[in-house]
Amino acid sequence: MRITDRHKSIKWDELRVYRNNELEETDWWAVKDLSMSQAKKDYRKFLRDITENYDTADEAWDAWFDYDLDMSWFD
Repeated sequence: MRITDRHKSIKWDELRVYRNNELEETDWWAVKDLSMSQAKKDYRKFLRDITENYDTADEAWDAWFDYDLDMSWFD
């Protein structure tokens, strides 16, 4: 999921729902038969740590919105 809407205000509970959905959608990256690129590992770590690395949900949402998601590593 690519964050496309920059909300003026978001609550932690809502952000966690988006984050959990994104982690669930990218779980297949970690199956044994695949090698996960460092970019994918970094992105998933960013998602897992997002609630701990920002003081407010709005800051976390903005950081996710601005995350440099290099789509070439989806190949």
